[in-house]
Amino acid sequence: MEWLALIKLKNNWQSQIHTYYQRILLIFSQCDLCGNATQQQTLVCSACLADLPLFKQKITQGDLLNWPAVNRSLPSIHFDHLFCLSPYLAPFNHWLSQLKYQGRFELASLFASLLAKEWLETQLKSSVDLILSVPLHISKWQQRGYNQAHLIAKPFSQLLQLPYQSSALVRIKKNSSQVGQTGAQRRNNLANAFALRQPLTKGVKHVMLIDDVLTTGSTASEISKLLKYKGVEKVTVVTVCLTLPKH
Repeated sequence: MEWLALIKLKNNWQSQIHTYYQRILLIFSQCDLCGNATQQQTLVCSACLADLPLFKQKITQGDLLNWPAVNRSLPSIHFDHLFCLSPYLAPFNHWLSQLKYQGRFELASLFASLLAKEWLETQLKSSVDLILSVPLHISKWQQRGYNQAHLIAKPFSQLLQLPYQSSALVRIKKNSSQVGQTGAQRRNNLANAFALRQPLTKGVKHVMLIDDVLTTGSTASEISKLLKYKGVEKVTVVTVCLTLPKH
């Protein structure tokens, strides 16, 4: 029975190491912005959290399309509501770059938590049937190894306790980088770029589409057009950031 004692000793040792590790994380957790100690192993301290440049959702009733300047900057869109956490400003622009190119996956959980908190204060929260995320083309996914929109959508759906079909949408057309292109150029490049790989859950009428940043709205609009062709009545686009219109 000596081996049973060794296994028990090993399990106790592993448990103690895990406990000490969690205590060390708690002691040495630092704010990602100011470097001060944080409570409960959060990435941002309460002071920096209060200073984040979040949109005031009450002013636009949780829908940035109610803001005339945003509405005018997004012509020919096929989605019905737009919910964004922040303008594309620091620290969110830096965080999004770190998530997208440096694999800082913990930031996806931070975004999901902030989005869920703000979303629950809107009037649209009770009518969503399904969450989807903007897909990457398979070649880009293989190159990067992950899809940042999916990394945000999964914990977000769990926090809101809403169904999420992670593989329903697929990108079938590979495009070059759209950075610097006009809205019209992006719309032309994205025509017929997406497809439904599997049917949506029966009875889905209102879909929430998750992405990291919305610039011209071309990608979200093309997917929304596809979803409405398949019977969806309403699409709400949810992103971490919005590139503000110049005028």
